[in-house]
Amino acid sequence: MAVPVAIFVAMSRNHVIGRDGGMPWRLSTDLKRFKAMTLGKPMVVGRKTLKSFGGKPLPGRPHVIVSRQSGLSVEGATVASSLDDALYEAQAIAADSGAAEVGILGGGEIYAQAISRADRLYVTHVEADIPDGDTFFPQIDPAIFEMVEESLYPAGENDTYATRFAVYARRTATN
Repeated sequence: MAVPVAIFVAMSRNHVIGRDGGMPWRLSTDLKRFKAMTLGKPMVVGRKTLKSFGGKPLPGRPHVIVSRQSGLSVEGATVASSLDDALYEAQAIAADSGAAEVGILGGGEIYAQAISRADRLYVTHVEADIPDGDTFFPQIDPAIFEMVEESLYPAGENDTYATRFAVYARRTATN
């Protein structure tokens, strides 16, 4: 793929990313960082995750929705029937707009399929174990991804937990 693919995710220590169709935390500090990092970039998102956003695309970011639901139409977004088709559409949008990355926003099934295609992972590690989560992020294989940046953030006034923000880059093959 011509434009790098990046995954954006917040996950607990036990890899929980969701519960009951939403996130099991409030992280205002992280949401501000997420918005700044994703504005203007095409975003690939599953239908259920879009529903957790209120059923409409996040402002300032072109969305490609992955859904097997035939005839689905979402105002202001492109709908694709597979992750491959969604990445193709997002790549075209990025090329036309000059965006530096294509972002993947989940959910769990999309992340599981996309991690093998990702060049970078932007991970907010939520410093908590969430016992009753129902959606998970896959293990990050250190043989494939190398942490290249890390910052610690104490819980702010509107944050449920402290976080650790990390950037992982795909390792290049060496002969």
